[in-house]
Amino acid sequence: MLEQMLNNFEQENLPKINNYLKSNLKKDINQTTLADSMYYSLMAGGKRLRPLLTLATMTTLNHSINEDDLRATCAIELLHTYSLIHDDLPAMDNDDLRRGMPTNHVKFGAGMATLAGDGLLSLAFQWISDNNLSSDIRSQLTLMLSKASGPSGMVAGQASDIEFENKTINLESLKKLHRGKTGALIHYAVSAGAVMSDSNKNLQNLLSIYADDYGLAFQIYDDILDVVATSKQLGKPVHQDDKKNTYPNLIGLKNSYAELEKVLDHSHKILNQIEENYGIDTDLLAAFLTYFKIS
Repeated sequence: MLEQMLNNFEQENLPKINNYLKSNLKKDINQTTLADSMYYSLMAGGKRLRPLLTLATMTTLNHSINEDDLRATCAIELLHTYSLIHDDLPAMDNDDLRRGMPTNHVKFGAGMATLAGDGLLSLAFQWISDNNLSSDIRSQLTLMLSKASGPSGMVAGQASDIEFENKTINLESLKKLHRGKTGALIHYAVSAGAVMSDSNKNLQNLLSIYADDYGLAFQIYDDILDVVATSKQLGKPVHQDDKKNTYPNLIGLKNSYAELEKVLDHSHKILNQIEENYGIDTDLLAAFLTYFKIS
C-alpha cells in the first residue's frame, strides 16, 4: 500500500517539477553554451527526491501548494544538480557517467561544467528569493539552504570525503561525513516544506529528525548499491568506493543492511510520534521509506 502511495505521488508531482524546471531554467541565463550545459545535467533525469520530499512534507501538513511554493521547492534540485556536476569533475571523482549519460565535463569540458555548476548554485538562491512568498519564509529558506549547502554542510562533507580517501576512519566520523555530504540537503528539503507550511517549531524538530534518518539511510543504501548493483541499474559507475570510507568497507555488507534497518525503524517511530502528538497522517512520508529495499 505504501509503495503504491509513493508511486501515485511521484506520478502526480514529478511532471510538475520537471515541467517547471524545463520551462523556467533558461529564462535567467544569458549565454547559450552555459544554458545548454546547465540544462543538460538538470534535465538528464534523476529521481527528484529532494523536491519530492519538500512537496510531500507540505502535503502531509495539509498545505495548499501554489506556484511560489513550487518555485522555491525546485530550487533545491538546481543546487543538487550543481553538486553532482562538481562531484563528477576530474579534480573530484572524475566520473564519466551520470544517470546513464556522459557527465557534464565529458560533454562540455571541465571549464564549462564548472561554470554550469556555479550557475545552478546561484540560480537556486535566486529562485528562493525571487517569488511572492513572505519575506520571513524567504529569509528562513535562504539561511537554511546556505547552511545546508555550504562549509558547515554539504561542502564540508565533500571536503572530508576527499581528505579521508585512502585513510580509515571510525563509524562515528563516517556518520558525520554523511550528515554533511548527503544528509544536509535532505534535511533542508523536509525542513523547507515544514517552514513553507508554517508549522510550529516542535513539529519542525520532529520532521528534521525524520529527515536526518532519511539522509543517513540514503547514504548507507547508496554504499550498499555500489557493492551489489550494476552500472546499468544505477546509471553510473559502480565499485568506485573500494578505497573510500563506506559502510560496507568499515562494517561489512551484512552489518550495513542491519544498520540500515535500524535507522529505518527509528524513522518510523518518529513518524508515529508525529501522528500521536499532532493527529497528522504521516503515511506519505512513511511511503518514502519504501525506497530502501532491504531484502
